[in-house]
Amino acid sequence: MEKNKQKVEKPSAEKKWEIKDRQYYLKGNLKPLSFIMRSRSSRRNPLLYFDEEKGYNRELRYSTNQRSPFVDEQKGNSMLGHIVFERGVLFVRKNEQALQKLLSLYHPLKGRKYDEFDAVEEAVDELENLNYQIEALNMARDIDLDKAEAIMRVEIGSSVSDMSSKELKRDVMLFAKNNPILFIELANDENVELRNFGIKASESGIISLSQDQRTFSWASNGRKLMNVPFDENPYSALAAWFKTDEGVEVYKSIDKKLK
Repeated sequence: MEKNKQKVEKPSAEKKWEIKDRQYYLKGNLKPLSFIMRSRSSRRNPLLYFDEEKGYNRELRYSTNQRSPFVDEQKGNSMLGHIVFERGVLFVRKNEQALQKLLSLYHPLKGRKYDEFDAVEEAVDELENLNYQIEALNMARDIDLDKAEAIMRVEIGSSVSDMSSKELKRDVMLFAKNNPILFIELANDENVELRNFGIKASESGIISLSQDQRTFSWASNGRKLMNVPFDENPYSALAAWFKTDEGVEVYKSIDKKLK
């Protein structure tokens, strides 16, 4: 009688696997001359993949003479290989399936230390970023100087007070181009101008913030205006307070003194 051959079930991650050349890159634009990725377990740093179908962790190991990256599927002597990124990139040909599957499907550092290059995904991300840039640049082009000053004060601090209007418009356009998502968030933040107003009042010596950054007072007589709630940015709290009945009156008084 012919013996029944035991069928090895593929892990679910491999069921839609495509055989092709693949490229991997280190995250964060890191481009060292060489970077060695962990390719086997050690006592201190086990290299494991939790197999949900089997219900337990499986040890991983890159062996150049094995078909599988799982130790429990490797047979005979293993020739251990190194996983080396050169200038932040690693190209793996389609005939190196064990290495590809280790990096693409099972390695615990994927998505944390490195990612796989996907031309479609990269194009989608780039298109999305371009759309954000266009939106941000259009907003920056039409923004008034007071709002531009308020946004740039968040980015570069009090040095914005020394900038000319042309410098301010230039820098706000560059900020919108380089950090479109943050720029859009700040441009749509209704409190950003009130925060800027509070900072200008403090820099002009109209109000003062205590050393522990918990209390705003009139600089002229030390009379307390408001307490800053615990764990809040002082000027964000002040901006919110300016919207209260008491804060509106103080805002009007400060506005007259700043003019």
